[in-house]
Amino acid sequence: MRTATVKRETKETRISATVNLDGSGQYDVKTGIGFLDHMLEQLSRHSLIDLEIAAEGDLHIDFHHTTEDTGIVIGQAVKEALGERRGITRYGHAVIPMDETCTRVSVDVSGRPFMVWQVDFTKPKLGEMDTELFLEWFRAFAQAAGVTLHVENLYGTNNHHIVESCYKGLARALRQAIEIDPRKADAVPSTKGSLTG
Repeated sequence: MRTATVKRETKETRISATVNLDGSGQYDVKTGIGFLDHMLEQLSRHSLIDLEIAAEGDLHIDFHHTTEDTGIVIGQAVKEALGERRGITRYGHAVIPMDETCTRVSVDVSGRPFMVWQVDFTKPKLGEMDTELFLEWFRAFAQAAGVTLHVENLYGTNNHHIVESCYKGLARALRQAIEIDPRKADAVPSTKGSLTG
């Protein structure tokens, strides 16, 4: 099974993440940030990636370091679990409607990190969390996982729905991209013969 555990310790955060890419969407998420926990639970549930994450950070300052470093550690765990990326479908996309909101997410599990973020918010915060931090999480994840990731909110007015549709879109696109293609389960899906960066 494609699994990995990654730990990261800095002066700002202490984070451990375990992923099982061939799971059933089971999760145990504790970051100390309620809204981020809710989003990571959505990511696990809709990608079918089992996710355990425990984070302690300098939340007395703000949520920035914990949010960004959580994206890094989950991305690193996904990258490690993918190994040579042999047999994966590689590409995935999802269009996620959520009430008045619709978001499109596309991913290429290419080994080349790149991020396009076309998402705007009308409020600076959701609960206690700064909305600008969602870009930081997605960018950190894409960089650490070695994926090309495009996130586009097509329309919507409710900021909670916008963010949640982004995470659910990533989940569904990632689920599609990391699935093993039974027609080419022994091959790396690239004419280069490598997807490791």
